[in-house]
Amino acid sequence: MPDEEVTHVDQIAEEEPLVTEGMNWFVLRVASNKEDYVQQTLLRKIKIEGFTHLVNRILVPTEKIKTIKGGKQKITTKKLYPGYVFVEMKLEEDGRIPQDVFFLIKETTGVGDFIGAAGCPSPMSVPEIEKMLAASKAPEETPTVKMEFAKGDPIKVREGPFENTEGTVDELLPAQGKVRVIVMIFGRATPLELEYWMIEKAES
Repeated sequence: MPDEEVTHVDQIAEEEPLVTEGMNWFVLRVASNKEDYVQQTLLRKIKIEGFTHLVNRILVPTEKIKTIKGGKQKITTKKLYPGYVFVEMKLEEDGRIPQDVFFLIKETTGVGDFIGAAGCPSPMSVPEIEKMLAASKAPEETPTVKMEFAKGDPIKVREGPFENTEGTVDELLPAQGKVRVIVMIFGRATPLELEYWMIEKAES
């Protein structure tokens, strides 16, 4: 199950240091929607071939997003870096991937190239690693509704009895999946609490 895999990755990320001694983090481009497959296949192959001293963690950071529509909640998992897998590994002294590891990775379905020069991946910087690992370790027990609105944003109601009415965002209520907006009704500023999917940003 994907959720179990994510939990497993989170636990690994919490128990280990930012960078394992002698290794660096690298970014591997993969085919869209193949991130989980590549991660699990590589982890299995590396264990079978006994390359765990050369390749350590392989991560696909995700976040859980809660949507509320018609009072019903739905939780979906979204990849934070679609098309990329993060690999912690040891390179040769000349900066190249050890040959056996290189072929093991490249022969995996869905794998593209590492970011960097041909055969010489570019290591991630410490701030990039910190950001990526923080995303991998983010608590997922209480996903919140992802809203693309801010207080004061001009909006237009796109569904319901007030369809096409324009107004401004007054307050976000993510726990309820709602947005409080101020709209003009019969010439008066009137506050309405609408489900977030019922409004859209208006042309300012």
